[in-house]
Amino acid sequence: MNKKKQVRWKKYLPLYSMLIPGIVYLIINNYIPMAGIMVAFKKYNYSRGILGSDWNGFKNFIFLFKTKDAFTITRNTVCYNLVFIFAGTAAAVAVAILLSEIRAVRMRKMYQTLILLPFLVSIVVVSYIVYGFLSTESGLINHALSDAGKNKVSWYSDPTWWPFIIVMVHTWKNIGYNCVLYYAALMGIDSSYYEAAEIDGAGRWQRIRFITLPAIRPTVSIMILMAVGKIFYSDFGLFYQIPMNSGPLIDVTNTIDTYVYRGLMETNNIGMSAAAGVYQSVVGFMLVVLANWIVRRQDAENALF
Repeated sequence: MNKKKQVRWKKYLPLYSMLIPGIVYLIINNYIPMAGIMVAFKKYNYSRGILGSDWNGFKNFIFLFKTKDAFTITRNTVCYNLVFIFAGTAAAVAVAILLSEIRAVRMRKMYQTLILLPFLVSIVVVSYIVYGFLSTESGLINHALSDAGKNKVSWYSDPTWWPFIIVMVHTWKNIGYNCVLYYAALMGIDSSYYEAAEIDGAGRWQRIRFITLPAIRPTVSIMILMAVGKIFYSDFGLFYQIPMNSGPLIDVTNTIDTYVYRGLMETNNIGMSAAAGVYQSVVGFMLVVLANWIVRRQDAENALF
């Protein structure tokens, strides 16, 4: 038995060796930095360093949760990510099904156009959203409002519309990558199911509802579980650079990631920033375990672990 295991190990040794770069990357970037968690429990002193700084227990966490910022950054991070998950998944699945239906009817020219179009249009649209749509003087909406005799909207001082702007930009930014994943899952569906359903008189919407959507449910479940794992993380560029770090927009754009960055760059409070980072990681891990437990109770095959 031991000889068989040894032969099997040698047989797959080249494949195992391919894991080495990934393992090294994870150790260097994910595990070694975990030693820095101690900063969250210390009163950091630059002259004395991490190990020489005094311990202060949970004071950094207590100070963090006593401020209104703790609720604001938690609310924004979680709520935005929940909307991103549902809106992004729905949009990506819809686009993937659209491409699949176009392929099914063999409209090759239109299919190729729709494949290339998002990549070409996205550059123009996203750039226009950031520099044209949100421009107080030359933006399209402000031109329309001015022509109608109404006051222009100062986008970077009015937080009213920013939740919608952020959701729209994030969805458009990620729809291409996600729809490719769902499209690949759709390509794995046996075409005989569609042929049998068509013979039985099922319409296009019925085929999508009873064949397509159930077939890609495992992929959707895995993607949602992976997204839940990052529900306490946010796109730094989306929440910091696009709003241009505007003060009036802080309440609707401040997330845990931007809060940590501002804590380091503006207030120089390393201890509280580290405490916010630990809080982010611990709660994110708990949410992954909870979401996986819920999925496992419903359908064990779709769970991650």
